[in-house]
Amino acid sequence: MKIVIPEYENPIIQEALRHFPELEVLSASGISDACEKVASGNADTMISGLDYSSRDVLIAYKNHLPLKSRFFSSCFVCKKDDQAFVLADGGVNKLPTAEQLFTIVEDSAKTYETYFRETPKIAMLSYSTQGSGGKNPDLEKIHFVINEIRKNHPDWIIDGEMQLDAAVNPIVAQKKIPNSKIQGDANVLIVPDLNSGNILYKSMEQFGGFTMAGPIIQGFVVPLADLSRGSSVKDTILTIDVVKKLHERN
Repeated sequence: MKIVIPEYENPIIQEALRHFPELEVLSASGISDACEKVASGNADTMISGLDYSSRDVLIAYKNHLPLKSRFFSSCFVCKKDDQAFVLADGGVNKLPTAEQLFTIVEDSAKTYETYFRETPKIAMLSYSTQGSGGKNPDLEKIHFVINEIRKNHPDWIIDGEMQLDAAVNPIVAQKKIPNSKIQGDANVLIVPDLNSGNILYKSMEQFGGFTMAGPIIQGFVVPLADLSRGSSVKDTILTIDVVKKLHERN
């Protein structure tokens, strides 16, 4: 596998790459040059972001690389000890429409399924748990997406809307969603907007001690990543591993 990394000389990249001696890594003069290497087939995939803003990275991806999904989105692969989640969207879509939210769920569940080789259990997160928050257009959007995912992917498990504690805590789930197929064991966490997604991912990283891969950029013809400028060596190692396996298994 050939991967192009514009920040090849960055010490964090150099340290992370020691764990992947099998990779052929290409350098580039900038983000656009790296994208051109992917577009021309000289590289299989690309990781950037340590020295560039997310805006610059995403614009370059959008301008140079074709989509395979209707929309593009991002997710984080979050790992700590025996806990593992995919969290989306914390990096791209500010206020997703129902159609965008459907694509976020679909692509994020596929990322989980491909990387972990397990069935996705998708929790549609909210301030409300199955109607406790009353009626709201945001909740109607979530219910639309749940129905569409169940129709298109009957082998996946999806439920909501639900609060985070019900999604990940079996004791709370028994109280709040006793009839749900998700009993505190969700592994794909879908947030309603970019604000909540970005705050949640940084909370998991800064307070919870999770290693965070990504953002993994979904929806393009190849797996991509936009590292946070605050990514550690451990984050970068996990990001490279996720992108590598997504490429190999698709």
